[in-house]
Amino acid sequence: MTIQSSAPAGRPPVVDLATWQAARDELLIREKAHTREGDAIAAARRRLPMVEVDGGVEVVGPDGPVPFVSLFQGRDELVVYKHMWYDGAPHQGQCEGCTNAAWHLRDAVYLNARGVSLAIVTTGRWAEVAPFVAFMGYTQPWYSVRDVPEPVGGAMGYLACFLRDGDRVFLTYSTTGRGTEPAEGSFALLDMTPYGRGEAWEDKPAGWPEGRHACWYWRSDADGNADWGPTSRPVPQWTRPGATPEQTLGRQGAHH
Repeated sequence: MTIQSSAPAGRPPVVDLATWQAARDELLIREKAHTREGDAIAAARRRLPMVEVDGGVEVVGPDGPVPFVSLFQGRDELVVYKHMWYDGAPHQGQCEGCTNAAWHLRDAVYLNARGVSLAIVTTGRWAEVAPFVAFMGYTQPWYSVRDVPEPVGGAMGYLACFLRDGDRVFLTYSTTGRGTEPAEGSFALLDMTPYGRGEAWEDKPAGWPEGRHACWYWRSDADGNADWGPTSRPVPQWTRPGATPEQTLGRQGAHH
């Protein structure tokens, strides 16, 4: 389909509604195929084997050490986000990517309604983690898995799914890299917009705003401008009580 543009550079072409609808319908064919392929992948995911893990291994939360199986809260399924942690770094210096994921996971009521629990684990010491959780206002349960081996502890920065059979616990699935994006709904919404995520790697028409490095908007200054300087912090932190421009919570070199 050829569409003639009457819009200035860097803007989508301006057309009548019928022409727009025809182009939209053409893209919808691809979108439906993408959805069906996603359904097929989910079906294959449900057929993956699983591996038993130690459900009795102790993790540390607000009530002290508890067995990992308790994170299921009596439900049969558990989704865990594994939040990276920098020892000794104040709130501003903690992982902005994991902050992005955890902020999108503040409420698990729909997971709970389906019989699935949600927890966030991190390798930080609980004495450091607890004030961070309080500052961020998180209500979902957090736990320290410091010195706990994989797959409960170990590498951070991804999602993992577990199934419970009584006191037995099994790892059924885990993500890598961009596999965390389903939990980060802002990405999907940005992908619907004309300018997308504003990142350099995206395929965009000639004349579109030049993209920047991936995740450039994850940190900002006090005015909301994307900034990775020494006084910036993960974007949601500016909404927290007491987060003022004069208060630098991070340290030099704590960002990544």
